[in-house]
Amino acid sequence: MTTGINLSAKTPGKKMSNSRHIYRCNDCGREYGGDETIYLCPSCSAGNRSGQPPRGVLKTLYDYDAVRRSSPSFAELKRTKFISLLPVETVESLPPLRVGNTPLYRITSAEGQRMPCRLYLKDDSQNPTWSFKDRASALVSAYARERGFQTIITASTGNAGSSLAGICASQGQKALILVPENAPPAKLTQIVMYGATLVPVKGTYDDAFALSIKATEQFGWYNRNTAFNPLTIEGKKSVSFELYEQMGFRLPDTVFVPVGDGVILSGVYKGFEELLRLQITDRMPLIVAVQSAGSDNLVRNIDQEKFEVIPSSTVADSISVDLPGNFFMARRYINEYSGRTMTVTDEEILQASRLLAESTGLFAEPAAAAAYAGFVSYRRQGLLPDDSDNVVLLTGSGLKDTGSLRQMIKMPESVTPDVDSLEKAVR
Repeated sequence: MTTGINLSAKTPGKKMSNSRHIYRCNDCGREYGGDETIYLCPSCSAGNRSGQPPRGVLKTLYDYDAVRRSSPSFAELKRTKFISLLPVETVESLPPLRVGNTPLYRITSAEGQRMPCRLYLKDDSQNPTWSFKDRASALVSAYARERGFQTIITASTGNAGSSLAGICASQGQKALILVPENAPPAKLTQIVMYGATLVPVKGTYDDAFALSIKATEQFGWYNRNTAFNPLTIEGKKSVSFELYEQMGFRLPDTVFVPVGDGVILSGVYKGFEELLRLQITDRMPLIVAVQSAGSDNLVRNIDQEKFEVIPSSTVADSISVDLPGNFFMARRYINEYSGRTMTVTDEEILQASRLLAESTGLFAEPAAAAAYAGFVSYRRQGLLPDDSDNVVLLTGSGLKDTGSLRQMIKMPESVTPDVDSLEKAVR
């Protein structure tokens, strides 16, 4: 594990002048300059209390009129690597690893039958650490590099931690990862192999999250936590730009997104929203937020006046969240753009994971398979027109969490090395 993390570095990162972006509070609308390193709206977050989703999550905004004048087309935006829509000074600050630009596969048949509607699978397991979360980690790392932060800390159930660890390894940065002690071993192995400092915390993810905030305040480290650091949404929005291009410069009709704390969902919305604001597109795709029925604290509370937490219990570890940190922003996006929400059972998730692997050769972790399970449910209910384009976000590799899949796998017994035994086993 990496050593030498500075426990006395209490000074924040250096200021940058003439920032192209500002931050706006999702709840009160107050704005903050992009020159300062800020996490939550100080005014709204001061009233946050235990057992309720946090207020004060910030949305990063740009001068879209100026962007449209300087980059009047999508091609021009891509030529400049979308730098005018990023809160960093130069793309040279980004990691040397290939983050994003993941494959989009057209699937024509499943379960032995031809697919009546058009299905596309966005395979983000092809990111460097096999997770969608590399998109966020890459931007956080670039920002920290420009602002002079030497150590980045995060709380994670596994994927965000292994992502930050890998990205920091490529940038020569120190990563400190706090995880609940029951996090999946495969993800913890990744973290250690990348040379990060791994600290298991007795308790839940929420306990690790709270500890990371206290450490950030005391030691001046930069914090990557989702639903806390506004740049995580900025990194994740890149998938929407890619989908628009990969679909032939048109929008899909429906996008199925696996949902835990609501940050990926908000990132997908944010990317498509910016294409709208720049007048590159003229509509928002239908976004379907898919949660596990065993961890549905976000979608179940969308229309409720009082937020109620039900302890999570699901095989989909990466989207198992008791208190969705980005609840209020996710709810605003869903309501503003008429999004839909749904839940799928653990059984449906496991079946979807197997079906994906057997039908397409793509091995997705349960959290990613939840989005596919949502698509399957919609299709079987006849909710997807035959002449429709539908995208499923596959956000992580199945190798991330093989433990939860063992219950549906039976390994065959060994055979003696002769043809008769082989023939019997095959039969």
